[in-house]
Amino acid sequence: MLEEENNKKRNGILNISNKTKFTILAIVLIAIFCISLTPVTLQNDTYYTIKIGEHIDKYGVDMKDPFSWHTNLDYTYPHWGYDLLIYYIYSIFGMTGIYISTCVLAAILGISIYLVNTKLAKNQLVSFIITIGTMYLIRGYIAARAQLVTFILFIFTIYCIESFLEKKKKRYVLGLIVIPVLIANLHVAVFPFYFILYLPYIAEYAIFTLSEIVLYRKLKLKSLNLKLKKLEKKQDLNIDKIEKIKHNISEIENKNDKIKIRRSTQLKNPYKIKLEKNENVKWLILIVIICALTGLLTPLGDTPYTYLVKTMQGNTTQNINEHLPMTLTQETDMMCTIIVFLSVLTFTKAKIKLCDLFMLGGLIFLALSSRRQISMFAIICSVILNRLIMEVILIYENKGFENLVDKLVSKFIPVTLTVIIVLSLSFYFAKDKFNDKFISESTYPVKACDYILENIDLGKAKFYNEYNYGSYMLFRGIPVFIDSRADLYAPEFSKKEDDIFMDFIETSGIAKFYEDIFDKYGITHIITYENSKMNMIISKTNYPGYKELYKDKYFVIYERSI
Repeated sequence: MLEEENNKKRNGILNISNKTKFTILAIVLIAIFCISLTPVTLQNDTYYTIKIGEHIDKYGVDMKDPFSWHTNLDYTYPHWGYDLLIYYIYSIFGMTGIYISTCVLAAILGISIYLVNTKLAKNQLVSFIITIGTMYLIRGYIAARAQLVTFILFIFTIYCIESFLEKKKKRYVLGLIVIPVLIANLHVAVFPFYFILYLPYIAEYAIFTLSEIVLYRKLKLKSLNLKLKKLEKKQDLNIDKIEKIKHNISEIENKNDKIKIRRSTQLKNPYKIKLEKNENVKWLILIVIICALTGLLTPLGDTPYTYLVKTMQGNTTQNINEHLPMTLTQETDMMCTIIVFLSVLTFTKAKIKLCDLFMLGGLIFLALSSRRQISMFAIICSVILNRLIMEVILIYENKGFENLVDKLVSKFIPVTLTVIIVLSLSFYFAKDKFNDKFISESTYPVKACDYILENIDLGKAKFYNEYNYGSYMLFRGIPVFIDSRADLYAPEFSKKEDDIFMDFIETSGIAKFYEDIFDKYGITHIITYENSKMNMIISKTNYPGYKELYKDKYFVIYERSI
């Protein structure tokens, strides 16, 4: 007996050791894979992020734009905390520091997805595979932008919500209160989305509660009880009528009891959708109310509550690529992911929780409405897919899977194959980035800005530029017509009569004659892509009043005679 107990203890130690080994291996490989997905070339938003952080460091959050030559534009500083952080990194470590910080945040995101999946779905191997798949799916959203931080905060929001519902511990409440405070200061545009994550849990609780009311507290039963009370109060009692009402009440109660038993049986063994009533959701609703007030803990005033509303009222979301509706034929990865969900739910015995179904359906709808929400779908629904796959495994192959991680870690060949596969994938995604530069001269007017700073008086010039490289120009200290802070140039935010954003959209698309817009704003200089429609018209027609000052392989600068 003693020897058997010692063997069990040794086996237990071995299992714990193997799980720890697998976790370490998974974290290292996930970090390497995430770094391989991180682009070297900086995105246009990063340039204004640095410059805004510098401005905040010097002058604070003044709610005014200092970088456009348009005067008195109101600016909401929607991610002031992140801007300040990136500026500090840039001022100490330069562009290399920003790249490394993006690699670190990407790795933290991947590791966070893995750890949260491991905790909530109670497995390691499937969590590792799903994490790799999730990071691959959101590879286009890995950039030095505030969204990378909020991705991490959102996956931990799911962890805190579900852990609170399971254990009802104060530390999860603290996490749920701290997270929206961070979001309100790091990326205020997604502040409302934080509360959307609560809705599936609250909706499931509400439906369960409502179904109980409908089944067991019939209006007819209440009506009969009222009639009975009235008859019993009368002095001249009608015994026959009273007995008949009591008999009817008894029949309804018996029927309700049978329905209750049948419903209880159905809930224990549902066909596809599991409906559960968790009393801790009541406290979750209270937490939501408290968290709604955290938007006040920011120097931005009421911006956390008004930013999304103003954005939806304007035209910016209809003209920016990442805000446009998703086309499944153009998003093969997303389409395949949805097919996986449908296949598991249709062709297996796996059952989905109602709150998970609401979450899945809601995020698919958001992703179809705006392609930028693909990232949130992939991150949040990774947990749902993990649970479904684990349920399938437990139904069909429980014992064999429990020992798989131990076998994988304890044997040389499986470990080696896993490492080789992940490193090969990492190399495949990284190899095209080896020669990339932090600043792409084909995308951003590096040499053209050198010319401007050396030869043009910025105090007198009013440049017309395009949306995609305006951020780089203001990073170089050149006042711009427009940049990728789309909200700044919309009347809902700028409080100007002129819709600068739409004037740019219509001018760049030749929906409006550019001369009319240039006259309207008093444009003195134009910088544009060499292959743009505007440049082709100016250069081919020899339109009078335009003098070519500079030209390289990618950009051209004109001086305009007003």
